[in-house]
Amino acid sequence: MWLYLAALLMGMYFLRRWYRERQIVENLTEKYAFITGCDSGFGNLLARQLDARGLRVLAACFTQQGVEELSKATSERLQTTLLDVTSSKSVAAAVAWVKERVGDRGLWGLVNNAGVALPMAPNEWLTKDDFRKVLDVNLLWMIDVTLQLLPLVRPTQGRVVNMASVAGRLVMSGGGYCPSKYGVEAFSDGLRRELHPFGVRVCIVEPGNFTTPITQRMQENFQEVWARLPLQTREAYGQPYFEACESYIQGRTEFSLVTRCMEHALIAQYPRTRYSAGWDAKLFFIPASYLPTSLMDPMLIYLQPKPAQAHAVF
Repeated sequence: MWLYLAALLMGMYFLRRWYRERQIVENLTEKYAFITGCDSGFGNLLARQLDARGLRVLAACFTQQGVEELSKATSERLQTTLLDVTSSKSVAAAVAWVKERVGDRGLWGLVNNAGVALPMAPNEWLTKDDFRKVLDVNLLWMIDVTLQLLPLVRPTQGRVVNMASVAGRLVMSGGGYCPSKYGVEAFSDGLRRELHPFGVRVCIVEPGNFTTPITQRMQENFQEVWARLPLQTREAYGQPYFEACESYIQGRTEFSLVTRCMEHALIAQYPRTRYSAGWDAKLFFIPASYLPTSLMDPMLIYLQPKPAQAHAVF
């Protein structure tokens, strides 16, 4: 009896969730969405998807080539601008451009997609400036863009969608990328609770391992970092360790798995707080992030390359 009741309640829960997640907000054609990092990858595909949905997309690209190619692939509704998130002047100009475009209608959606991953290497190989390059783009300037555009989002009771990563739950590499994504998680959590009374929803997208333009120079990155290391450090790690790091395992390229999550966060009447994209995120990274350190450390250390002068064991 209790088993049947539990199965019934579980079925009703998933049926209700299925129904709610298919409810779409009204008047999409009157809503503006601003997306950063639209030259390629997730941002580019999302801009095209939302344009096809009828939203008024404001797409920010880093290069003029990105602007031209995106404009050719979309309708006249989509508008583009140049944005270098590491430049205060560029960010201020983009914010003013958005304000001019949306006017009194406000901004329905802000998608913080722009990001970098490199330099990435074992932490000892890197410098403070290497960390700063990634943290500036992925975290600090994302915060800057968000804070400047929140006055436009709040009146519409709209959405803020931040691109996080499973690397914000489970550290798999050195460098500033993982710390920046942990920071995105923390900033988004705080912002979500602060804006809840205003009706603004803050969503996080956590993709698994995808090969994007920000990771395509991984091998060159390792070669550059390795070449500048002191001889003593290179001897401690050894050539086999470097070669193992250099042979970076490429991830999936089905960007639609990620952009469908981003799109749902913007247009669904009841968006999720967190979206995981990719089976590796759902079945390994996120579940593993809840395991005790005493279990995860031996597993991850076993999977890592072994330095030449390694001697510590579990």
